[in-house]
Formats: sequence, structure tokens, C-alpha cells
Amino acid sequence: MGDRRADMLARLEVFTGDWAVEARFPGGPPGPDGDDGGVPARCRFEWALDGRFLLQRTEIDIPEAPDALAVVGPDPETGEYVQHYFDSRGVARLYAMTFVNRVWTLTRESADFTPLDFRQHFVGTFSEDSGTIEGAWETGQDGGSWQHDFALTYRRAA
Repeated sequence: MGDRRADMLARLEVFTGDWAVEARFPGGPPGPDGDDGGVPARCRFEWALDGRFLLQRTEIDIPEAPDALAVVGPDPETGEYVQHYFDSRGVARLYAMTFVNRVWTLTRESADFTPLDFRQHFVGTFSEDSGTIEGAWETGQDGGSWQHDFALTYRRAA
């Protein structure tokens, strides 16, 4: 494995492990305590294929939101990453991914494995201690402005 690829993969180590996730949907169901804390989910990041790819598995306990599997790998030519996303609805998508200065982004602006009916963008920021990621998904139509879709908070599980 080339040095650049190895360096890119090493930067992703901060993701590895188990995370408790809160998904907050506008107008969606309240959290488990009746507050607006959101819907609980679980996420695990782990290395696969001798550490050459990072897997992300997410499970959420409401039928409206799919469970998902994503595979992240580096693109040494661009210095960025690519995420291949698959979910329990049968959806498959391809996202451009960056991770710079504790900021994680995922963007989909072109057609991929499924018909593109909207653009998607996620920005999540790691806390100083890397124990929390605060983020949100946005959607957009044909070059229009981004609109908030839903928020996510990841908290590292003990």
C-alpha cells in the first residue's frame, strides 16, 4: 500500500468504534423521553480487508429510516475519499467524502447507482476530544440552494 494511501487511511482511525446516534427529523417523532432529542440509532465504524477500507454500519429503530452499510476508501489521486452507500430499502449511492480539520463531509451531486432525484450534502464536526460528531444532512434540487433535511449527533459509546 502506498504511503499516501496509508496516511489517508490513518486519518480515518478517529471514526473507529461504536457510536450512539440521535437522528432529529423536522416534525418527526420526539425522543425516548418525550423531548426533541430525536430517534436513537447505533453506528459502528470498523476496518475491513486488512485495513484498506472503513466500514460504517448504522441501525435505526424506526421503519421510516433505513439501516445502512457504507464502505469508505481513499482516492490517493485527489487526496479525498469515496463512500459507497447501501441501505435496507435497496438504495445504493456514491458520495464524495472529505475529512479535514475534524470536519467530515459527504456530497452527492451527480447520478450514481440509482436515479438522482435530488442532491445531498452532509457536514459533521468532531468535538475536540473526538467523542462527539454534530452534523446535519441537506438536500437540494437541480443546482438550487441547500435545504436542511435532518440532524445527526454521534456520541462515542463507552
